Amino acid sequence: MEYSVQRIGGSRVEISFKIEKDEWNDCISKAYEMNKHKYKIEGFRSGKVPFKLLVNRYGIEIFYEEALDYAVNKFYSEILDKEKDLEVISKPDIDIKTVGEEGMSAVITTEIYPEVKLGDYKGLKIKKVNSEIHEAEVEAEISKVVESHARWIDIADREIKVNDKITLDYSGSVDGIQFEGGTAEKATLDIGSGQFIPGFEDQLVGAKIGEERNVEVTFPVDYHSKDLAGKKAVFKCTVHEIKEKQLPELNDDFAKDLGDYDTLEEYKKSVRESLEQKAIDKAKYEEENLLIEKIAINSTTDIPDVLIEQEIQRMINDFSIRMAYSGLKFEDYLKYTGSDMDKFKNEHREEARESVKARLILEAIIKSENLTVEKEEVDKEVELLAKSSGKNLDDFKNEMKEDQIARIMNKIIGDKLFDFLRNNNTFE
Repeated sequence: MEYSVQRIGGSRVEISFKIEKDEWNDCISKAYEMNKHKYKIEGFRSGKVPFKLLVNRYGIEIFYEEALDYAVNKFYSEILDKEKDLEVISKPDIDIKTVGEEGMSAVITTEIYPEVKLGDYKGLKIKKVNSEIHEAEVEAEISKVVESHARWIDIADREIKVNDKITLDYSGSVDGIQFEGGTAEKATLDIGSGQFIPGFEDQLVGAKIGEERNVEVTFPVDYHSKDLAGKKAVFKCTVHEIKEKQLPELNDDFAKDLGDYDTLEEYKKSVRESLEQKAIDKAKYEEENLLIEKIAINSTTDIPDVLIEQEIQRMINDFSIRMAYSGLKFEDYLKYTGSDMDKFKNEHREEARESVKARLILEAIIKSENLTVEKEEVDKEVELLAKSSGKNLDDFKNEMKEDQIARIMNKIIGDKLFDFLRNNNTFE
């Protein structure tokens, strides 16, 4: 086989190769062996029709299609094995140039991982991000925990107030006609939460159990249902239950119920330490992003569309998972927001492009600084994971999958990379 590799712009390459008669005949023979079960001639069992008989009856060309597939796959793989710098990232476009008894030739066009020309990534000055925690933040966090331990007490002898939780039936209509999705029985509503259309909850304040009340509202002009946007509606409501929130008293007993705390002050100290660590981690993450952005300004690379599309798809997958946790399908989210898949992709294309560029730059730094992952480092991480899971180390290893090992290696190399960057740049 003869071949040549030529860069044709950006990250695209052309691989031209040619094989002579002997190699081509080997490919034809291989095509026959792999497909002989397909050929049927009276008097021969399946897979037993002789090669020469097929050639005499139909011509050697009968094998060309399968032989070409075999030849392209075989020699393309061999070329990539020899050309270690060619890291292919897209499906190849194959153009068969010649084919006949004397051999065949083809040109394969594909995209490879782009080269990155790194700008300065050492000796840079980055603005330090403030990670200070204020007492008000500690109090707010504790208030959220207190709220999460609230009890709801049935109320029978008073009217609805803001912050009550009520159960009601409602039936909505526009111009006297009920609309889809506007009717419910025994629905739960937190008064003052803004959960329903503006004005809906306010008009239920003062109602009593068993009372029927008409609530008049106007749908927002940007409401997700175009049939209702901007229209006035009347909801006939019947209140069934009123519940009042009862918060636990914030004292030492409350702290003891939360965990291994003897006093409220111990609990507050723990909350502060947790918030401080989160603030430090967040500041560190933001500083590293600022550093990457600064490195990226003076670094250049051609970003293939295929990598951008892959990143957009990853973003869609992540977004779909987050939507699923909220009980919403991604397709429904697009519909409710008046968007579609093409619009979503276009809106996130630049973000995806910057994300890909950042990844390519970081990978180039790892390569430039020869940062590697040692087996002992992976083993140490695996031991920690096994211990935290409470499993025997050997059992844990046997249950591990390849993607778990890959995540461990990515974490190790990522930690090494950012340790290197922080040690070689200044945050002030």
